[in-house]
Amino acid sequence: MGSQKQGIILWLSGLLLLNIFLFSRADVHSYEFFLQESEFTKLCSTKSILTVNGSFPGPDIRVRRGDTVFVNVHNQGSQAVSMEWEGVKESIAGSDDLIQPKRNFTYEIKLSDEIGTLWWHAKSAWASATVHGAFVILPAANEDYPFPAPTSDQTIILGSWFRQELTEANEPIAPGAADAYTINGHPGDTYGCRDDTIYHQQVDYQSVYLLRMVNAAVNETMVFSIAFHSFTIIGQNGAYTRRSFANSLRIAPGQTLDVLFCANQNLGHYNMTARPSSGGHVTTGIIQYTTTGS
Repeated sequence: MGSQKQGIILWLSGLLLLNIFLFSRADVHSYEFFLQESEFTKLCSTKSILTVNGSFPGPDIRVRRGDTVFVNVHNQGSQAVSMEWEGVKESIAGSDDLIQPKRNFTYEIKLSDEIGTLWWHAKSAWASATVHGAFVILPAANEDYPFPAPTSDQTIILGSWFRQELTEANEPIAPGAADAYTINGHPGDTYGCRDDTIYHQQVDYQSVYLLRMVNAAVNETMVFSIAFHSFTIIGQNGAYTRRSFANSLRIAPGQTLDVLFCANQNLGHYNMTARPSSGGHVTTGIIQYTTTGS
């Protein structure tokens, strides 16, 4: 009995030392987010949307496990807004407070054991449709991936696009009400407008890529696939998972997935597609091989 107790104490001590080792080298990162109105043209029409730093989707936050992140949000829009940091375990001071127009607020986000991909967005439905981005948490500087290291990683954010102006007056938005869906802000070529852009991702033959999937589409489960390619799912909602395999990915609203895919097909172009599970619109992108094996 005594040896068993001693073994448990040694195990706990080892775990504590591991945590100290992992997080003693944690860094501090600072980001400046400017909420501002920006004009975008999609579906053959131009409208003003609320963005972060003028981009749709917004910028990635990229840090390491155990780091601390300060995000200073400047509200240059016309409506009060608050931000949500999905999947962060530690409570965040001020996360329930509204940032009034012409004001700013700095969020202090302390990461613990989150790993992989989370995401951030505005809390209200009308603003979150365009104000969102990925929160990428890499392994700590002294730890490796528990799977074959990818050649590179790429954020893929699935979103919604509405022709109408989004305000507090017309939320909540009913499921399936989007006029289009987007892959990293691009609606693709299926909506009948020549000006619509298509998302392209270049890949090298036999390279392995980590796709950081975020479903930011409003109220819609999305189905994502790449023609003739399969996926290995290795993480979900900021945690590693037991590996599983799929030919397509079904991603619930607000969910994130970390998946590997190998560029193991012949040289050429392959369609990626994203569609709501309820049916209707299909959005396309392109995987383009740059080299091929002998």
